[in-house]
Amino acid sequence: MARGAPPSPPPPEPGRDLLTPEQRLDWLRLIRTENVGPRTFRVLINQYGGAAAALEALPSLARRGGRLVPPRMPSKAEAEAEMAGLARIGARLVALGEADYPATLRALDDAPPLLAVRGRTQLLRLPKVAMVGARNASAAGRSFAARLARDLGAAGWVVVSGLARGIDAAAHEASLDQGTIGVFAGGLTRPYPPENLTLIEAVAERGVLVSEMPLAWEPRARDFPRRNRLVSGLALGVVVVEAAERSGSLITARLAGEQGREVFAVPGSPLDPRAGGTNRLLKQGATLVTEVADVTSVLAPMIGREPDGGHDLAAPAQPTPPPAPGDDVRARILELLSPVPTAIDELIRLSGASAAEVQIVLLELELAGRLDRPGTGRVALR
Repeated sequence: MARGAPPSPPPPEPGRDLLTPEQRLDWLRLIRTENVGPRTFRVLINQYGGAAAALEALPSLARRGGRLVPPRMPSKAEAEAEMAGLARIGARLVALGEADYPATLRALDDAPPLLAVRGRTQLLRLPKVAMVGARNASAAGRSFAARLARDLGAAGWVVVSGLARGIDAAAHEASLDQGTIGVFAGGLTRPYPPENLTLIEAVAERGVLVSEMPLAWEPRARDFPRRNRLVSGLALGVVVVEAAERSGSLITARLAGEQGREVFAVPGSPLDPRAGGTNRLLKQGATLVTEVADVTSVLAPMIGREPDGGHDLAAPAQPTPPPAPGDDVRARILELLSPVPTAIDELIRLSGASAAEVQIVLLELELAGRLDRPGTGRVALR
């Protein structure tokens, strides 16, 4: 076994279903509802005990938050159509807490409640390393990325990347035989970039494709940073091979640091602008990489100690819907909010309201499109 190698891959096994078919449809409808993101989804489930009750409560919550028209909510037929579309391409939805849902990803505060997956889903349960870098990568950068990806695969690690040109593509191609995970910015029927379609189909057959977006979602610019948080969140560490000073790969590295992941960087010539970002990461404390052992020796001790956050969310957490806060409570909370991110704990302390009352008011504002959740435990007015 290679130095730093993780245990042998487990054989495929049936996923552990935590949801009934009806619950899965309700989860899908709730996460596809306008203004409902992963954090809001979790709060709604915890407050109302399940997706069905949360869906029922949404119109009145949004109305109390100041919205005249209810948020767009998919019908049951639309959710069934998305499920059928997934089945047609050999994909399915994996719910937070099920056997194939990656433990590292589950620990994130903004973990997707549902992942659309296509391919060898057992790879999602193996130790993973993310590799990212420049789209306009040099020949040397692509060659090193391919060599490192092959060596990681030989050591038993699954390589995660974003299916982009350059370093991403080189890493995926080199790790097809051992196992690779490609993360979509859009839906699974909207491969991007189009010129990587052959590679994407190869990953679907020999690795696994992952997306949190609706099946036919066309990726937009703001969807790529969202995708990047999944690339880093799936892995124990992120290796940046080439990145300019304003590269999207540096966003992935920053997210990795915020998520408590290890950040690695490959040094480059100071004369090559594609090495500016990686060299800066090294100055900031990233681990220098010139061979596979630089990565595996750091990450191997972490195997089996992935942070275990999140909840299965399948069982009701609260049997009855919480009452609506009074107007005086709502006014006190609104007065404390501003465009500057504020800790929810501070809102509870300063308003004198209960945690449940604060959460309900925040839900009302968010569903009305008036609130953002920029980070763990923080909120801000739009």
